[in-house]
Formats: sequence, C-alpha cells, structure tokens
Amino acid sequence: MRYISAGQYYKELFGQKVYRIALDAGCTCPNRDGTLGYGGCIFCSGSGSGEFASSRELPVADQLMEAKAKVSAKYTGGKYIAYFQNFTNTYGDEETLRHKYEETLSDPEVVGISIATRPDCISEKMYGILGQLAERTYLWVELGLQTIHEESAKWMRRGYSLPVFEEALARLSSLPGNLSTIVHVIMDLPCETKEQMLETISYCAHLPIHGIKIANLNILKNTDLAVEYMKNPFPLMEREEYSAIVAEAIERLRPDMVVYRLTGDGAKRDLIAPLWVADKRKTRNAIDAYFREHDVVQGRYY
Repeated sequence: MRYISAGQYYKELFGQKVYRIALDAGCTCPNRDGTLGYGGCIFCSGSGSGEFASSRELPVADQLMEAKAKVSAKYTGGKYIAYFQNFTNTYGDEETLRHKYEETLSDPEVVGISIATRPDCISEKMYGILGQLAERTYLWVELGLQTIHEESAKWMRRGYSLPVFEEALARLSSLPGNLSTIVHVIMDLPCETKEQMLETISYCAHLPIHGIKIANLNILKNTDLAVEYMKNPFPLMEREEYSAIVAEAIERLRPDMVVYRLTGDGAKRDLIAPLWVADKRKTRNAIDAYFREHDVVQGRYY
C-alpha cells in the first residue's frame, strides 16, 4: 500500500465499491455574487467546478435518479455518496439547503453525503445543521484551501485569510457524529516554488483532517485564468514532473489520511492546459509507475 486511496477507504467502511454522485444544490459563491467579488476564483469554471452534475433545475431526487441511470452500465454496486460539488454548498438559505441534503437520505442507496464549501461560508445555524446530519449519516465537508501562502491566495482571489480556514476547521472538528473534513489543495500555482507547494502539504498533514484532494492547476476555457494565460503564458509542469512532486507530497502526509484525488479533473472539452491531464488513465498510470519506481510510501517523511 503506497497510499490510502478513496476506493480503499470506502471498501473498508462500506464493504464494497461506492460511487460518488455529483449534485447541484443551486448555490452560488460570495466571489461571484458581489459579496466579495465577481467572476469567482481565477481558475473556477462557469459551472463552479461541477461539470459533471445534473441540471440545477431538477429536484435533488431527480438528479440522483438521472445520475444513477448514467452510471448503471459501469456501476451496479447500489451504494452512493451524494456529492454537493459545485460552487459553495453551505452558502444560501440554511433551511432550503437542509431540505436538499435530507432529500438525498430518502434514497436508501445513499450511504453518505459530501458537501464542498468555503470556510468563510458556514453560518452558526449551518454548523448546527451539519452536526445534525453527521448524527444521521456519514458526512464529509470539503474545504477549498488550495494554498497556505497569502500571496498565492490573493492571486487566485480566494477571498479569505488562513485564520478563517483554521477557525472553520476547529468548529467542524468539534461537531458530533460521523463528520470528516477533506481539504483541497492545488499544486503548480505560478507564483509558488516547489518548496512552497510542499509547505502547504506539510501544513495539511498536521491538521485534524480526514483526507486531502491534490490537484494540478488546470486552465479551463471561459475563466479569468484562461484570459491571463493566453496573454502571458507561464510554464506548467509536465506529467513526469507533476508525478514527482505528488510523490513527495504523499510521503509528507500523515499515514492515516485518505487521498481522494491526485490530479485535476476538469471537463476535457474546456481544457486549455496542461493537455496531458485529459488522458486520466495514462496520467494515473504514470503516477503509479513513478510511485513504484521510487518506492513512494505515504507518511515516510511525516
């Protein structure tokens, strides 16, 4: 075992493979509605990084049904995690969002809920709702940190400081029930050195979190990052170089952390660079091959 993958973790928890279904709760983001800014984070797509979710015009139950039908040819396990993925899924009317979360639990095949959000968008009432959900089902709250470096955070227009993230994490960690926190980080930010990227990984390894999602910087069409990149192209890592830094990241992680993602996963039709990301299988195989060749073991340098 070179690292604890999401598939391995789910199999141990539920006894079988589990499929995550992307859902759209109809939320927006303070970086888009004018509260903090417009246009979102510099890299964020028009769908709020939720390219694979069904239409937000559909009720959540219908989105679930539609998604299950789409994956029925390749997955027949009958256990799903309802994944509220795009935009900021605790940002809005709390009772409306509570209803949408709970609507997924009426489906007997849903064994847990994952909610992606920002640490500055969890109200006092929402903390209570999350605690109640975690006492009824498995609940994962995903926080988009991306980096610990303030210069990079300003460049990407993240809109909150590191202490805000730390306060939210402390609150989430104190809630009752089966609540786990997953943190998102981005490697290959143009304003960061390799050492700075790994500093973010080491920081996360010492947090009270359950898992991590590691992604490379994807440049997608119709984003402000795409405009900047086309005007002033900057170098991006090639597949081999990215495999090497991910290997170093894995070795710095706490041994019990679950690694939910190793690369970015934007829609192929929108990808501008790096193009090697589009071949997900080849990229995954290249990373796994690098891990074997260099004897990468999670937690070695934790």
